[in-house]
Amino acid sequence: MVLSCGPIDGDQPTVLDIMGKLRLHGNVALAQGCLIDVGPQAVVEIGQQTYINPRTQLIIKHGLRIGEYCAISWECQFLDEDFHALTYEGQRPVETPEIVIGNHVWIGNRVCVYKGTVIPDGCVVASNSVVKGIFTEENLLLAGNPAKVIRRNVQW
Repeated sequence: MVLSCGPIDGDQPTVLDIMGKLRLHGNVALAQGCLIDVGPQAVVEIGQQTYINPRTQLIIKHGLRIGEYCAISWECQFLDEDFHALTYEGQRPVETPEIVIGNHVWIGNRVCVYKGTVIPDGCVVASNSVVKGIFTEENLLLAGNPAKVIRRNVQW
């Protein structure tokens, strides 16, 4: 396992706040200025040959799985928790909070990925998109707020 925290710009520290479990499979590159916050009950798994670019934040209180050969661009944010309970009509909605990113997924800069999201193998997420939901088809181009399918059968 190799965790690289190389310099990119300035002197922003990379912060690892691991209270739960962080599992890195093979070589994983983590650029300067990233924040990885893994809560006490959480498990974060990152596949081999995945790289996470500067100032990306993984704030995980339940679970995050990122597959192999993924490219996570600058200033992305992964949150699997709302941090404040919200009830309406007397009930709090039940959701599966874990985030699952397949293999060979490219996530553009400043993308936000929220709880319960599933992005299958081979997908590309356009910059500045907000992703929440379960996508089931591989090789999609996702974009927008909220992210939706823009194209199918994309290759990168």
